[in-house]
Amino acid sequence: MSVSTTPVNSIVSFEKPRLQGLLDALKQAGYRVVGPRVADGAVVYDELDSIEQLPLGMIDEQDGGKYRLERDAAAGYFDHVVGPHSLKRYLFPPQETLQQLRLKDGDWHVEPPRVADTPLAVIGPRSCDLHAMAIQDRVFLEGPYVDPGYRARRERLFVVSVQCRRAAATCFCHSMKTGPRASRGFDLALTELDDCFVIEVGSERGGEVLASVAGWKTCSAATVDRATEQSVRLERSMNQRGAAENAPHAAKPRQLDTRDIRDLLLNNLDHPRWDEVAERCLSCANCTMVCPTCFCSSVSEVSDLTGEQVRRERTWASCFTAEHSFLSSGVVRNSTTARYRQWLTHKLATWIDQFDTSGCVGCGRCITWCPVGIDLTEEVAAIRETAK
Repeated sequence: MSVSTTPVNSIVSFEKPRLQGLLDALKQAGYRVVGPRVADGAVVYDELDSIEQLPLGMIDEQDGGKYRLERDAAAGYFDHVVGPHSLKRYLFPPQETLQQLRLKDGDWHVEPPRVADTPLAVIGPRSCDLHAMAIQDRVFLEGPYVDPGYRARRERLFVVSVQCRRAAATCFCHSMKTGPRASRGFDLALTELDDCFVIEVGSERGGEVLASVAGWKTCSAATVDRATEQSVRLERSMNQRGAAENAPHAAKPRQLDTRDIRDLLLNNLDHPRWDEVAERCLSCANCTMVCPTCFCSSVSEVSDLTGEQVRRERTWASCFTAEHSFLSSGVVRNSTTARYRQWLTHKLATWIDQFDTSGCVGCGRCITWCPVGIDLTEEVAAIRETAK
């Protein structure tokens, strides 16, 4: 029996209340659904059962070391930008059991770790996060060593991306060519207009889910143009180094000059700016925890009190900690200067040597969630201005 589907690259629309039908269709298809919700003063990903739980009428004001939610009567369901959570949280979880061993009859028996049976659907990722996911795909899925847990979660992930219609002051996706409009990497992509949602089908799975949602209709050319122009207008205003002209509480996004950035950083490893930023840096690792592409981890053995059960667990780690560079001779990077330089030069320079792409997607999370507001775009500009 053939499965009803909406063709890939189709563009349709439905009235905003019909978004609940999409949530219901995903659940009926067997997905656990998470999406943006307000918790502890921020927009984070959490379980989503109803569109009433979405942050309707909320916008986020972000800057260096600053994040505030505000109510705005003109704001829609998705007029916030990115929060502290990203897709990394679900594909490369903060803590994961890699292996379990049990002592039985004098022998150790290996038990494979359990993989969640329920596939996951995430509503809300932006273009920068889809590019970040593609970067992590290269880390965990390409080359001779594939991470089986990541692969299992990635294969069953359903992505409902959202096209940005405003930018935060910390955004610089336009500089990294990763946004603001998503063009790939999603199953469905939503564009929120004042009167409706426009939906682009990006995969066969997306088409199958959308086909089971009642009330959608093929977009008129005028509606498609409105959706496209909204993204074009936002990108134009970001590139003009001015405030986003079409958004509530418009902000002036950051800029990052990426010309020859690899050589710029690697040729200036002794630049005095590294010491200057280290005087402010707390080595707290916030930037690496919220970064959607950082993939450092540590592995530890955890035993129960009887010593008969052992788990091998992987947890997120950071190059800002002393243990990260510990070798038999001791800690290699024993200063904040060395640790910050390691992070930034890897992210923007040697990552290109490893994976043929920058490790930064311009989401700006590291700027927002830095307690002292350190801004990597400012640091690169300072080095560029006084480089050798």
